[in-house]
Amino acid sequence: MLLIKKGAEADLYLEEWYGIRIIRKMRKVKEYRLPSLDQTIRHERTGHEAQIMHDAKLAGVPTPTIYMVDFVTTTIIMEYIEGSRIKDALNTLASDERQRLCETLGHLIGRLHRKGIIHGDLTTSNIILDKNGKIFFIDFGLAEYSEEVEKRGVDLLLMKRALQSTHYNYDRDCFNAIIDGYCKEMGKEQAEQVVTRVSIIEKRGRYAVEK
Repeated sequence: MLLIKKGAEADLYLEEWYGIRIIRKMRKVKEYRLPSLDQTIRHERTGHEAQIMHDAKLAGVPTPTIYMVDFVTTTIIMEYIEGSRIKDALNTLASDERQRLCETLGHLIGRLHRKGIIHGDLTTSNIILDKNGKIFFIDFGLAEYSEEVEKRGVDLLLMKRALQSTHYNYDRDCFNAIIDGYCKEMGKEQAEQVVTRVSIIEKRGRYAVEK
């Protein structure tokens, strides 16, 4: 197994599995917890992540195919998506292609939210553009079910900040295109509530820093 990402809750390994390349996501044992409690928490989070990925797919949002869930070792074996992170792909595209891609992202985020799914870590590092131009959302470890405007707003704000931090030359155009797609998917009334909440959360954060 090749370790490709080390996280606080889980590690990701790339390996061959019955002749195909897969990602093995293994949730870590937390020594500070009682063993029985730790097993229960890891078991629940593993099942929750697998279920939410399945529901995202049903909503029309591409996610890696899950091949197996092992509750004993709290491991998810899933499809390896070969491609580039959106974080990297945006830099290689012409302006019109970038706009179309971002509008598509907005549509897909809207589909998640209409299904009542909050990604929880919605950044350009957690979305992959494969070699055929198909977009996949990954890493649902912090995802949850909610239709709260506040949580939808936080999702979009995370995306906005990701764009500002790595694509500052065209972050506004990208985010506006995402919002255009989001509005078309969610409907004007619901989308406007979420977009307004993004501004409120953003101002709230600035006030806390200044204070």
